[in-house]
Amino acid sequence: MPAVFLIISFLLFFSGTNIYAQSFRTIVEGTIEITSDRSGETVSISSNGAVIINIATDPRFLRGVELEIAAPSLWVQSRFRNMLIMSIYNDLYPKSASGIIDFTGKQLATTPLPSRLSIIYHIPLRARHGLRNTTSVIIPTAVIPPEAFPILFNIRPIDKGIPPEIENMTFNVSARAILSDEGAVRLEPRYPSQLRNRPFTVLINDNVITNILEEIILKEGENHLVILSDNYRNESRRFIVERGKTLDLIIELQDPSPIIIFEGPQNAVIYLNNSIVHNRESINIEPGTHEVKYQIGDYTIIRSINIQRGKTYRIALDVDLSIQEDD
Repeated sequence: MPAVFLIISFLLFFSGTNIYAQSFRTIVEGTIEITSDRSGETVSISSNGAVIINIATDPRFLRGVELEIAAPSLWVQSRFRNMLIMSIYNDLYPKSASGIIDFTGKQLATTPLPSRLSIIYHIPLRARHGLRNTTSVIIPTAVIPPEAFPILFNIRPIDKGIPPEIENMTFNVSARAILSDEGAVRLEPRYPSQLRNRPFTVLINDNVITNILEEIILKEGENHLVILSDNYRNESRRFIVERGKTLDLIIELQDPSPIIIFEGPQNAVIYLNNSIVHNRESINIEPGTHEVKYQIGDYTIIRSINIQRGKTYRIALDVDLSIQEDD
């Protein structure tokens, strides 16, 4: 019976989570702040050392944290196999420290350190994270939400009787963000001075945005924005969202009054409803039927045009020269 109890206790010890706070001593040899920068940070720790890991970026765009442990070449010798274990803790007290420290914390994972030169752990930060165990990547814990950070990662001997080679080993621990394929957009409407705070509808990728004051999480890449309104000009444009970043998108709401832009030769006299207008002049006008007249010397051309709300019209008089050769 005692032997069975010992085997069960050993399996529980190495299977991972311990929901109760426990006391332990370790040597904190550095702190890593996780940012959206994929290059990450690296801290060198001993075979009885630790690093504290914190999140210093918007956690909405994080799927997980990648830990990569670069081991010395001596570590892969089979006679050292299972002599070191790694553990992950949270609910730390104290939250930050350096040197030899007595901590209390909850043990989230404990497992033998694999005999590899490069050891990669993926720590998921949210449900549906999409991370997978592979031949080169280990997921040692269940989801650790960003609010549970800081966490402490440490390496320590499984017992006190380790050879000097192990005691003198140094491991380089790198930590970096595993980003989701998402970014955010923050809309900033700007109103015409004479038409403030009138209603309008925003669609992004054909989805109606119910609250334009909130940041909108989107997939990275090209997205499509549409503005629909009876009070402003309708608008359609495309914009790019970058992974892990927030885009400030300015919406210049425009007066929906129709606009006419006139173009013609320098010596042309241009009339709109019998009033002279200037060449290349831009005029706001009421919807409806209007008369445009171009006059150059004795040559006059008159057209009626039906102007619609929210549209821009460019009216130009082209004078062309036609050359025909006959045999």
